[in-house]
Amino acid sequence: MYSHGSESLIKQAREIQEPELQKFYSRLVKLLQGKELGHETVDSLQRLHLILSNKLFLMAGTRADLSSVCAQLLRGLDNRPSEAPAHSLMHTLPVLNTILTHSPECLTEGDNHITLLSKRLVDWLRYASIVQGGGASSGRFFTGPRSRQPVPIAELDGMVSGDFFTVLCVGQGFTEDQWMNVYSFSMLHHWLLTYHSVSNGNSTIETDDRSEVDGSVVSMVSATSSSSRLLPPKERLREKAFQYCQRLIEQSDRKAQKKTDTELQKACLVEAVCILDCVCVEDASLVFRTFPFIKALFGRLSADLSFARVLLPIAQFYLNHGEMAAVDCESVWKLVFGQFPAELFSDPFLAHELLRFLRLNLEKFQLGVPQYTHFFPNLLKFLAWDSPAVVDDFVDLLPSLVTPATAVELLHTLLDLPCLSATLILQLRFMYTKHRYICVLTCCGRGLLSLDAFRNPSFRGLFLFMLRGEAGSGDTIDRLSTLHDLLAEAADWPRVVQCAQTIPVLLHIYFNTVTDETAMSYIPSLKKKLQFYPKLITPSFSYCFCRVFSCHLLRMCKLHPSLVVDQSHELLEFAGIPGNVYSKEELYTHVVWVLGEYLSVSCDSRCSVSLITSCFETLEAVLFEITSSGTPPGTVCPAPRVITTLMSALAKLASRSHDLIPRVSLFLSKLRTVTRGGSVAWCSDEEDLVAIVTRGEELWSLLKAPSVAQSVLTPSPHITTPQWHRDTNVAMPLQLRALTSLTHPQ
Repeated sequence: MYSHGSESLIKQAREIQEPELQKFYSRLVKLLQGKELGHETVDSLQRLHLILSNKLFLMAGTRADLSSVCAQLLRGLDNRPSEAPAHSLMHTLPVLNTILTHSPECLTEGDNHITLLSKRLVDWLRYASIVQGGGASSGRFFTGPRSRQPVPIAELDGMVSGDFFTVLCVGQGFTEDQWMNVYSFSMLHHWLLTYHSVSNGNSTIETDDRSEVDGSVVSMVSATSSSSRLLPPKERLREKAFQYCQRLIEQSDRKAQKKTDTELQKACLVEAVCILDCVCVEDASLVFRTFPFIKALFGRLSADLSFARVLLPIAQFYLNHGEMAAVDCESVWKLVFGQFPAELFSDPFLAHELLRFLRLNLEKFQLGVPQYTHFFPNLLKFLAWDSPAVVDDFVDLLPSLVTPATAVELLHTLLDLPCLSATLILQLRFMYTKHRYICVLTCCGRGLLSLDAFRNPSFRGLFLFMLRGEAGSGDTIDRLSTLHDLLAEAADWPRVVQCAQTIPVLLHIYFNTVTDETAMSYIPSLKKKLQFYPKLITPSFSYCFCRVFSCHLLRMCKLHPSLVVDQSHELLEFAGIPGNVYSKEELYTHVVWVLGEYLSVSCDSRCSVSLITSCFETLEAVLFEITSSGTPPGTVCPAPRVITTLMSALAKLASRSHDLIPRVSLFLSKLRTVTRGGSVAWCSDEEDLVAIVTRGEELWSLLKAPSVAQSVLTPSPHITTPQWHRDTNVAMPLQLRALTSLTHPQ
């Protein structure tokens, strides 16, 4: 929460109008042009920083004024120390950084301004004083006429520093140029990125940097700091940035005396590696100088997962430059895709940064890092643990994980996510002490049975499979019911419920990605998984799953009708279970429809009479069972659509094998006879019953003329997808052109 005064200033910054903003810019420009920069200038700079942070620079007509302010600020950097107090520069850099963040085009007005800031950054980064500051920061109330002897700055381990000042140096107080060193380092990465983008858009700057110095010569000249003064400003800034980051890496190996300093080391390492990556992207000649430090840093930190957030920028460096340097990156990807998700899946910050790292480099991973898709079971642990926080990331990532080698296992893993979520919870709870078991692992006064199962060696294989890190590590399809029984009490755990809610969205993305026929051929076998899901999650989620499968089953079979013949055994096994009529109504209806629609010689020449007969007998038995007895306890009457779809499928199959026509005709005639007596046990609504009988009479009438029935129920492709308007052998094109000329005389 902000204080009342802070909230008032923020409100003023947000509500400032354009005329007032124009006056403010004009007044600030005049202040910056003055010889003395007093408190009013500092206050104005702070207010400008606040306004820019609220993005009011986007108002009509203010960009030109921003450019003017930016130019004045940059000119102010060239003043002598006596003319420009350091405290004003300490406020100038944050304002410049904010302007560069939101409006980098303000720098395109003059190349000398960019060169000037680069030179000042070099001075602040490399040549800050190496003695501790005094004055107010010393903590003394009384000072004598004799000043104390200068005290050199120290390292984090307490040793006297023997090199130039960096952000990892400590002391009782800091001089103004040391503070500028800290500020310069904080904006260095952003400045390099902005400078690079401006240079790419401004040929004169790039020409100035490389007009007289060849790239290979640059790397040779940059080898010594004395020779670096011969470099153009851009190259010199890169060289000093390289030296600064190299020193930070060396300083990070010192054992800090305070825990906060240890965290500071990690933060500085992240920034240093990012800066080194940036300068190597701009100048490839620095890659070979940088890699030894990065490789040594990785070797030192990779065994300690507390440095995971430092290791991600290192992985980015390997990804960008590993191929050029001919470095083996296998150990890096095993760490990033293996250990990180497996052991740190519960760390929300790492999850965010790792998934962002994947999204930003998705194309590179797909093209050059095969381990990326191989470790997808590990990556999905982030989703299973905290679905709401990372589902947006996986909406972008999931299509890249679908390959011919991973498609089958990936789909099963998506369906197993609630099980994985429960298993991850048990894994963390298992790691607690015995005392914690009593305090934490009880629910409503009783212990968790699933935790006992997790400890049981006989079930250990099931849970280890759920926790696998790589693809292709086995299959639990035969023991899935056992796993669901063990995790039954997890059905109402919040993480499990949240995880289950995200699965339909991911399934839609998955099926929209899968287009290859070989990758889709396994879909019907998922009935084995679907029949167990009501045990683990609520029926509403199971219903959502069935709807997703139903929708995409129709699409896939329409694209590849031969799938029905390929998977006829699994489809018939699913369609032959009467219980699916009540529990999976929509999916069952679509399965029956595709059997009746695509089990035909016209769709696949492998479709034999025996296959058609087998399908007919399976559907006939189900239809007879549900129309000759009442509904099972705890269920409602089957939907009329299911019954009419079954009747239509039987009629279609009979029209392709005329020997079956008498059997379906007999059933339809009996149906009409039975319903004359009034209500029936399998249909409670009179209007629905009338619709069913009407549909039966239509099919019965069609089947009286088998040749007509086949034309109507199984039309040929040129009937279902006509192109008469393109056929030059018929009169339709001529008639259409004549009608067009009559209706559009112009």
